[in-house]
Parts: sequence; structure tokens; C-alpha cells
Amino acid sequence: MATDCKGRGPGTPAQRAVGKEGECVKPFTPEKAKEIIMSLQQPAIFCNMVFDWPAQHWTAEHLSRVLQGKQIRFRMGLRSTDTVPQFETACSYVDATLEEFLTWNCDQSSVSGPFKDYDHSKFWAYADYKYFVNLFEDKTNVFQEVMWSDFGFPGRNGQESTLWIGSLGAHTPCHLDSYGCNLVFQVQGRKRWHLFPPEDMPFLYPTRIPYEESSVFSKINVVNPDLERFPQFQKARRHTVTLSPGQVLFVPRHWWHYVESIDPVTVSINSWIELEEDHLARVEEAITRMLVCALKTAEDPHHPRAWLNPTEVEETSHEVNCCYLNDAVCAFFDHCGKAKEVETQALRANGEKWRKEEPSVQEHMEVEQAHSQSFTVRTGKQEVASQFGPDLVPVTPASEDRPSEKGGILGSDSKGCIDRDKEHSAELSYARRQQASIGASAASEQVTSRCPVAPSPTFVSTDDLLDCLVNPQVTRMVAQLLIQGKSLRF
Repeated sequence: MATDCKGRGPGTPAQRAVGKEGECVKPFTPEKAKEIIMSLQQPAIFCNMVFDWPAQHWTAEHLSRVLQGKQIRFRMGLRSTDTVPQFETACSYVDATLEEFLTWNCDQSSVSGPFKDYDHSKFWAYADYKYFVNLFEDKTNVFQEVMWSDFGFPGRNGQESTLWIGSLGAHTPCHLDSYGCNLVFQVQGRKRWHLFPPEDMPFLYPTRIPYEESSVFSKINVVNPDLERFPQFQKARRHTVTLSPGQVLFVPRHWWHYVESIDPVTVSINSWIELEEDHLARVEEAITRMLVCALKTAEDPHHPRAWLNPTEVEETSHEVNCCYLNDAVCAFFDHCGKAKEVETQALRANGEKWRKEEPSVQEHMEVEQAHSQSFTVRTGKQEVASQFGPDLVPVTPASEDRPSEKGGILGSDSKGCIDRDKEHSAELSYARRQQASIGASAASEQVTSRCPVAPSPTFVSTDDLLDCLVNPQVTRMVAQLLIQGKSLRF
């Protein structure tokens, strides 16, 4: 389904079918949808669930009228890179209106516009992570146009959502989200998702640099990997899917994902759903924050933006981070106490004998970890497999379902997209080489400025040490030890 440079195009096939047949019943009740979300352990696409949402009409052109000249920040990156991920710390940024973005996106930008330094044929623009509460602070009525209550979360709407608007090639580097699971509503244009299961983490070479709370990045550009440097990546099980307008993608907890826009304009709305496992994850993130900030600040106290993601705006002092860690630990114990109270009331209500020895914090933590199968193979697919069909489509490994060989919504590598990529490859080859040369030069200058001689192959940098210290598996063990030690005092 093609759209023009401003994203104007026909409605989705699913929406047109619903309109013709006059259907008003959705394939899943809110209760059933939530049951699926809370039990499903693989990505899947919900279809025919949002045909009556007012937000289905939120094209970039429509939003430009709603926002009435409000400036938003766009992340600017090269349309194609070499084997190095294009992290947000390496991007430049432009403050512009959506109208100015759409004009530039049609390659009509004047020399005086905010995008004047960015050749449209070489760069993409991405207004990502735009929280509704900030973007529509004076138009809160629009919150009701997003209705996550249809998925079993009453009262959840745009207030708990973020907006993503991008041009062709705009993408987020491969990462996992530390908290919750993710629901993504594709409004306009198509996005290609590359997903990897949690247990493939060792093959994705995780790093916390650049640092962003709740995001663990991969060192790999998964669409153009350097297999000589990262040979284990060949073992990763890629799941690829193209998300089209009117569809909602469910991303389970801790699934890695790389997301790229494959149409001239894309608009997405997402919401992260809180989970039981988040209470322990917040302690892990607080530990990570303290260690990263301590070591990186000691290494270079004057340039935090070299390692701190632009989305991180909070103070990074040790005192602040200590408070953050203590708050996370206290919140975990508060949650344990409330869970214990609920369990006790349930036992009494059922007339069962209440044991004096209530579940300990350690037992509660073990139960919580049992719910979180983030780094082990997860089971239970059979319970929801019966729900799969035209309205709930599983995202399968690429080896099992190659999109280039099969059509439908899982067809992620359409011929048009491949041809378009080929057209740009020759044109951008010089830009890629130039960027790689600049990056290599900068890295060389950084090392030589701190070392009297060139580093040997065994040279260990601060980032190398942090990759070990704040590896998610390590911080999970540290958090458990910390909580166990504190629980002995109760």
C-alpha cells in the first residue's frame, strides 16, 4: 500500500473490509486480548482491533494541523550505514514543525529551512520517543483517541503512550527494553521489525554505552552485521515482520528489536505495559546507572554527552544515583509487602489455614524470577497457539517463514523496498565510507589522547569493563544478592 511523501494514501485493507461488511465486533474481547498478551511469549500481530479508534486517522499531515506549528525535535541520521550501529549519540538533531518536516520530506526544503544542512537523498529524520503528555500538553482531549482499553487495560489511553514519526530509512538501533512489554499501533506507512528472543542475548553482544535507563543496546548493526568482529551473531534467531497501518504488534518482555521505516512517512503509537517483573528490574537498572555513571564520569567528567544518551536528562551525580538505588530497593520491598498482604487475605477468604511463616522476600523474588524467563527458553506457547489465525498472526523465525518467499503481512522484503535500497546504495557509498573514516579517526584520537602508546590487542577500556559489570545477567545476580542481604534485617 503506497503513500506519497506526505503519507497520504488509502485506508488499510482490513479497515475497508470492516467498512463494507458493517462489522462492529472485534475478534477479541478486552479480557481475552489481555489474557493473550500476558501469556504469549512470542511476538504477534493483532488485526481488526483498532478500526474504530479515532487515532487511526493520525497521519503526519493531520498531526501537523493539530499541533499548529509546535516545534518538535527530529533525530537526523544517514540513510545507510556501514557495520557500525547509528546510535543516538552519533546523530544530529533538528527542531522543526511537522509542516517543515513534510516539506523537506517532499524534497522541497528551502535553503533557509531547519533541514537546510541535510540532503534528503542522504538523510532520514525521526521524531521518536515523543510522549503524548509533553507533545499535546495543551490538547489533552486527544488522549481519548487512543484506546488501549480494547486490549484489556481500562483507562489506558494516549496519556500513557508515545508517538513516532519518521521518514524513509529512519530507525532505532537494536536494543531490548528493561521494563514491561510493548504494544505498537501502526498508523501510517510501514515499518520493518527485526526481533530476537531474550535467550539470544549472548549472540547480540549487549552494551550499556550509550547509557539510557531501560534500554540495553546491541553492538551489532543487525541489518549489516560485522560477522568477523561478532561471529556469534550468526546463531541469533531473527524474526522479521512488516507492520502495516491498522495493525498492532505485541512485543513480549525483553525481546530485542531493530525497527526501520520503509515508507516515505511513518507514524506509530506505542505503550509499554507494566509487568510484575519490573519491580526487580528497577533495582537492576539502578545498579547499572550507578556503575556506568561512576566509571564514565571518572574517565571523562567534562563530556557526559559522549556516553549519555540524549534521552537521559536527569542528573548523574553519585548522590542522586544512590538515592535512586535506595528508592528502587524500598519500592521492591513495599511491593513484596503488598503482595504478601493480598496473598494472606486470599487465603483467609478461602478459609485456608494461614501459616505464620509468610513467604520470605527470597521466596517472592524466586517466584518473580520464575515469571521472568528473560534469559532462558520460555514455554507455554501451546496455551495461546489455538488463538492464532487471521486476527492474531505469530511472528515466526526467518528460517521458518521467509518473507521474501511468502506474501501477506509477514512479507518484510518486498521487491519495491529492495529496489529502493539498491538505488540508494551506490549514491551513499561515499557517505558511508566518509562516516566510517570520521568515526575511526575520532576513536583513534580518543584512545591516543589517554594512552601514551597505541593500545595493544589486549587493551581493556572502561567500556570493556562495563560490558562485563553491567551485563544484564550480572546485574540480575547483584540485585538478588543486594535484596537478600537487606531482607535478613527484617
